[in-house]
Amino acid sequence: MATFEELGLREELLHAVKDLGFSEAMPIQEKTIPFLLNQDETSDLVALAQTGTGKTAAFGLPTLHLTDESKHQIQTLVLSPTRELCIQIASDLKNFSKYMKGMKVVAVYGGESIVNQFRQLDVQPQVLVATPGRLIDLIDRNKVDLSGMKTLILDEADEMLNMGFKDDIERILEETPEERRTLLFSATMPKEIANIAKKYMKDSTELAVGKKNSGSENVKHIYYVVQTKDRYAALKRIVDMNPDIYSIIFCRTRQETKDVSDLLMRDGYNADALHGDLTQAQRDYVMQRFRDRTLQILVATDVAARGLDVSNLTHVINYNLPDDIESYTHRSGRTGRANNTGVSIAIIQPRERGRIRDIERIINKKFEKGMVPTGPEVCKIQLAALFERLRNVEVNEEQIAPFAHLIAEETRKMDQDTFIRHFVAMEFNRFLKYYDGSVDLNVPDRDERKRGERGERSGSGRRRGGERIRLKINRGRDDQFGPKNVLGLINDATNDRDIEVHGIEITGRYSFFDVFKDDAPRIMEAFKDTYDDIAIAEATGSRKFGHDNSRGGEYKGKRDRYKEREERRFDNNDRFYQNAGHHSRSFRRNK
Repeated sequence: MATFEELGLREELLHAVKDLGFSEAMPIQEKTIPFLLNQDETSDLVALAQTGTGKTAAFGLPTLHLTDESKHQIQTLVLSPTRELCIQIASDLKNFSKYMKGMKVVAVYGGESIVNQFRQLDVQPQVLVATPGRLIDLIDRNKVDLSGMKTLILDEADEMLNMGFKDDIERILEETPEERRTLLFSATMPKEIANIAKKYMKDSTELAVGKKNSGSENVKHIYYVVQTKDRYAALKRIVDMNPDIYSIIFCRTRQETKDVSDLLMRDGYNADALHGDLTQAQRDYVMQRFRDRTLQILVATDVAARGLDVSNLTHVINYNLPDDIESYTHRSGRTGRANNTGVSIAIIQPRERGRIRDIERIINKKFEKGMVPTGPEVCKIQLAALFERLRNVEVNEEQIAPFAHLIAEETRKMDQDTFIRHFVAMEFNRFLKYYDGSVDLNVPDRDERKRGERGERSGSGRRRGGERIRLKINRGRDDQFGPKNVLGLINDATNDRDIEVHGIEITGRYSFFDVFKDDAPRIMEAFKDTYDDIAIAEATGSRKFGHDNSRGGEYKGKRDRYKEREERRFDNNDRFYQNAGHHSRSFRRNK
């Protein structure tokens, strides 16, 4: 592994890196820095590496090396998906450049007074770090001049696309000089990233640490199979068998995040939640507590956890699997960083075993099937942990000396065996009581059915008649969405597995399905209450719903025209978005 001195960086940067305690470059830095320093300054780069592998230094150090700090104009623009990551990148770049006289790094992002950011831009910085929405706002107000920009860096590019920033990114790219260097850093390589690289980059070079879309080599992947009703009980046992756990628990919806965190706190765990209903001040408070490790467990959605940079997580727990495999890669990549080992856990239902196999194929790693521990097994682990803490507790003899006579007097009132048992019971009764008479939560292999693996199902096995209605949601093949995902969304939103779903059809951007008419209002209301970024509406068209058309029927010949018409209506129907609690095409935008 090369040292930073061997990479040819400026003395001011080497001095700053040494102050930060770094000497040897990480793999992505060792590949990227020489390329950026030695290639022509218009050479574009696509760099693929997991979050937490040193990407900021990989692009920051060589970019600062090539910056002319005597010119007060924006020479480098870094785009980041979230406020938190934007702040973190700017902080790192300021630390790297602290010995470069005249160097100015400014971060602009939503959630802070734009007036304060106006003042920071009165003298244009050499490096601007920005979230897309706030940057466009500043461009429109003529507060940002990109005419002299030489380097554009898209950090966490796949996350920006997942958050709906594609149009914003393209708008910003159009504002930048044609003769520029573009650096695209991403943990995964979805086709949208490849399309941006093809459209806006010139003969780009691709560098990768590990395989595309693969997870960290330091992460162990485990799944547990339980019934849906036992999911929370299984989560508690998993947490209890890891007494020193420091973890993010990922939930699918905002409401589920609140429910799980409330239950954990009620049951005495050091936990809190991160979700969209928090104010920015509340969010910052929770995140800081988690970074400081005064909070042991954080329950969050994918969206809420973006920008949270923590390098020493022991576990990532998927309370529910995400809808797409790339999100799983991002989740699991939050542990096993900086040469540490980590564990990514998935708690699944029997019918989700196929999804585990799908993830294995993409990340090129095998999951280990775990067995949820029994009550006695958890109690043994916790008892061992109790004695481990007892052995390692720090004793301040000077502070305890004034109370030594009282301790001796009290301990003489009980024999040694009684004293030990009473002490253990006092510390341990909660576990003994909770796990008394506990049952095995594991689902035996013979009970694992393939229910839900078809594109059509009747929840309880029964079939009923009646008029059907066709619904549509704004997820499709482009989002790696399939029939199982549609069923999963309906299950999670309604918490009713007896709703019959028929005729699922997936197009590029949308999914269509039939339900009985009396179930439709409840499903639509449940979606609006549960999901922030998934819109649902009634589909229109000539299809007949009085009987099962899941194979197409007379509709088959009109399918292509129907899909095109539906997609146009879905895009143009502003009233639909407003009814769903969103606004036009910007419903996923987050400045």
